[in-house]
Amino acid sequence: MSTLAHTMMTAARSADSGLTGPGELDRYPYAEASAADRVGVPAWESADPELGRVGRRAAGSRGRGLHGQLVQQLGQMIVSGDLGADRPLVPEEIGQRFEVSRTVVRESLRVLEAKGLVSARPNVGTRVRPVSDWNLLDPDIIEWRAFGPQRDDQRRELSELRWTMEPLAARLAAGHGREDVQQRLADMVEIMGHAMAQGDALTFSRADAEFHSLLIQVAGNRMLEHLSGIVSAALQVSGGPVTGCDRPNEAALTHHARIVDALGAGDGAAAEAAMRQLLTVHPEVERVVPAPREH
Repeated sequence: MSTLAHTMMTAARSADSGLTGPGELDRYPYAEASAADRVGVPAWESADPELGRVGRRAAGSRGRGLHGQLVQQLGQMIVSGDLGADRPLVPEEIGQRFEVSRTVVRESLRVLEAKGLVSARPNVGTRVRPVSDWNLLDPDIIEWRAFGPQRDDQRRELSELRWTMEPLAARLAAGHGREDVQQRLADMVEIMGHAMAQGDALTFSRADAEFHSLLIQVAGNRMLEHLSGIVSAALQVSGGPVTGCDRPNEAALTHHARIVDALGAGDGAAAEAAMRQLLTVHPEVERVVPAPREH
């Protein structure tokens, strides 16, 4: 086993024991509730009471501090529909409900405003914005949607977006011939192989995420590179047999290796084809190209 593989697998085991690393996503369940159930219910009473006391939460905080935890909690409540569109958000009420200072509330609302989830206007206050205004490419919003009531739509949309982006990125990457990046990609395949042999799904997923991020970065298209975080988020929240990257298996490993071989040969068509095979490796995927949806 290479030194790099050993390092990643050791780090993954540390994270699995509770020492979470940067970029790892928290997991919070959402309470399924119909719109009718929410009518007339005060906003804060519909939230999980244990998650509400952000000042006393320890598990899953990832070192975010009160500010980051409050952003997480409010973001989840908005995306899940517990705080509906055009709902007023009163800073004093938020501070009391979550036992945090006015400064923490103010800074958290600014972050949510930057994500398009809320808007603040003079003489009107802060209100939740409709879904059409949200920055749906924001990694946090991707996470919140993927673990909320919109989980099926979010995962399908991510799968369709990846199908559009990644085969193109593989084709473009084959034309750049960067040996350092190709070696790094080969290292990730080696790590995935060792991880799969040891039943280490966490290390496999981390090497997988780095593989796909590197591939997009070496494609030489800055707009695609800007979207690499979306692919990482998609791999983190996939949660089902949508692509070959969701679970460690021989077929996925083989297609990753074929992509590396195609890049080394400068064969863009082969790299693109291998990526398409990777994204549809599961038998549950009935169509190679996602079917158009009715609106």
